[in-house]
Amino acid sequence: MSISGGFDQAARRARQAGCDCLQIFVKNQRRWHAPPIEEAAVRNWRRARNAARTGPVVAHSTYLINLAAPVAVVRHRSLLALVDELRRCEQLGIGDLVLHPGCHMGRGEKAGLRRVASALRAALERTESTRTRILLETTAGQGTALGGCFEHLSELLERAASPVRLGVCLDTCHVFAAGYDIRTVKGYMRAMNRLDSAVGLGRVGCIHLNDSKAACGSRVDRHEHVGEGMIGRIAFKCLVNDTRLEHIPMILETPKGRDSRGRDLDRVNLARLRRMRR
Repeated sequence: MSISGGFDQAARRARQAGCDCLQIFVKNQRRWHAPPIEEAAVRNWRRARNAARTGPVVAHSTYLINLAAPVAVVRHRSLLALVDELRRCEQLGIGDLVLHPGCHMGRGEKAGLRRVASALRAALERTESTRTRILLETTAGQGTALGGCFEHLSELLERAASPVRLGVCLDTCHVFAAGYDIRTVKGYMRAMNRLDSAVGLGRVGCIHLNDSKAACGSRVDRHEHVGEGMIGRIAFKCLVNDTRLEHIPMILETPKGRDSRGRDLDRVNLARLRRMRR
């Protein structure tokens, strides 16, 4: 949900849409810097969050952060931005921050993964007093993006060596576009078994439920409404009924707006998923 108008407005929007959990940005997602969060804004947020009665709240980091950047200045700026966002999450009482691993910019996956792991260790060291966990998000593997295979996440978790404050965010559109064919029950089980083997399902802290406009293995990141894209409904039925995942917040990042009948599209997608529950 958008934080336009204040963090408290995001909680109110979530309540209006009938959400059980919520994801927000803790600052403008397309800028490096933001003014400090005022205490009045924190109080308003906490009141609105309590009134909305949403369950877990997660944050998503700014899209500018690239811990794999080969240019030292960009990597340092990314580290500072990540540290700032972790502290903002702590201030707002948000337990998890979703982060794209980064892009190696042509310098190779091995070098990129080394840079990300080093930056993650530095960020965690600089925020020792905070409890917020970093969730590394699966990506579509577009361009030079890391995280398009579960083994990338496994290596980062191992290298960064922080089992308490590092986890994984699974995005259905991204894994499908990266080549994990989850359109059938068997395909879903194969993908989840690979994820379990690589990182462990216990490290999954958030799931983004998004259909895909692009084909399996296309490496194109384009989100679609649940059941209306190339993934179809079976994978989502499997996810919302998988007892191993029932405690994990599942977040929609589907297009906003209204359908031809004037219905809020968030409500439409939520209702569609809830009908899939057995």
